[in-house]
Amino acid sequence: MSQTVFKDIFARDAPFREQLNKEAASLQKIILTERQFCDLELILNGGFSPLEGFMTEEDYLSVVNNLRLKSGAVFPIPVTLDVSESQAGAINASERIALLDPRDEQTILAILTVEDKYVPDKVVEAEKVFGANDRAHPAVEYLFGTAGNVYLGGKLQAVNPIRHFDFVAYRYTPAELRSEFERNNWNRVVAFQTRNPMHRAHRELTVRAAKQHSARVLIHPVVGMTKPGDIDHFTRVRVYEAILQRYPKGSAKLSLLPLAMRMAGPREALWHAIIRKNYGASHFIIGRDHAGPGKNSQGKDFYGPYDAQYLVEQYSHEIGISIVPFQMMTYLPDEDIYKPVDQVEPGTRTLNISGTELRRRLLVGAHIPEWFSYPQVVSILRQSYPPKYAQGFVLAVPATADKLVPSALISALNEDGRRHVTSVSRLDTTSLTYAQELQRAGAAVVVSLADADKSIQIPANWVQVNIDPHETVSEVTFTVLSQLSDEGYL
Repeated sequence: MSQTVFKDIFARDAPFREQLNKEAASLQKIILTERQFCDLELILNGGFSPLEGFMTEEDYLSVVNNLRLKSGAVFPIPVTLDVSESQAGAINASERIALLDPRDEQTILAILTVEDKYVPDKVVEAEKVFGANDRAHPAVEYLFGTAGNVYLGGKLQAVNPIRHFDFVAYRYTPAELRSEFERNNWNRVVAFQTRNPMHRAHRELTVRAAKQHSARVLIHPVVGMTKPGDIDHFTRVRVYEAILQRYPKGSAKLSLLPLAMRMAGPREALWHAIIRKNYGASHFIIGRDHAGPGKNSQGKDFYGPYDAQYLVEQYSHEIGISIVPFQMMTYLPDEDIYKPVDQVEPGTRTLNISGTELRRRLLVGAHIPEWFSYPQVVSILRQSYPPKYAQGFVLAVPATADKLVPSALISALNEDGRRHVTSVSRLDTTSLTYAQELQRAGAAVVVSLADADKSIQIPANWVQVNIDPHETVSEVTFTVLSQLSDEGYL
């Protein structure tokens, strides 16, 4: 028996929007963080059902310790409104607070009735929810390095709809997606979670899962906060659009999920399953190391490769969605097919390309074979992530350098002829932006730090030139060009 009671707070509160807007104008206001903004949207649209607001301390402690709300409903991840101690000090119990869109810091999205104000034990939260108090875990780093030290809990009222301006055709709310499934008689839907580009193995996996369960495929990628360093969602969605054309007509649908991931492994997988149930899916694929953050500070994986499958299976019946466990898919070149690794006979020749190897090939412009990914997908990735020799760069020349060094470097780079070359003599806020835009456009920019504004922080992705004071201008130029060559720019 499914636990889920679907709660669409946007729809519930729509008739009162004018009244709530008037009230909110005079309330104390909090500008949401990016994570809170993502969480708010999924509370209000029902993606986090049965939540109706940010967790009170009683719910929070129950979730941290027991993977359940105080009502008994399964919910494995704390969803809290963290604020600073100074913000919390200005807020009273039972006060109503207006929550603002962080993109413009003025659109009122919701009103929170503060039922609870509490100080969490973050060490316990890290150990219980993420399995370790280890700041190599991105969510633990966020917990201690970014999140406020006081949590506010209470129910929400939706004031204004949350608007998005990119890929709006794919931004279905749970109610809209459920309606789409019903209209098209999609009674069995297998949802696929991803925060990465999709390649042939993912297509084969989802098609295989759909056939096994006589279902259609919901490609449901996360486009909120993912792991730092992930490929941006604009590029990924273009990839998903391309790969959608590789499915049999009418067998797959793309919908974007505005989730702020925690990379919490098994708990996160259970959370993802609940969310997909709320979006109307009947089945949910869980693969190897689902929502794992990678290595801990000792160089070991935070979670076992199939821990997520084991945990979600325990709750599958209760939350009302069937789990489709899958092993890693591998390519068999002699048969030109993909198979789960547990179905491959010993001694069979297999091929794989890891995510790390794919990034390396993109970085250096190396060949990416068609057995691994479709040409259209590779083209999209190369457009967004060109190899270094096709990227722009900024050379930061230290103030101690001979004043002829910038001119010598410009001449040498112009002689090379592969990029437009320009310079910035005085570095201030305006010229910093100018240099970065030229870099993004593929130019080589030479920046002298001799006249730099002391308040300017040099971006980490600029090429820092190391000058030996005993070298001549020609020797310095040769050294810098060698450095650029070693780093892949020339």
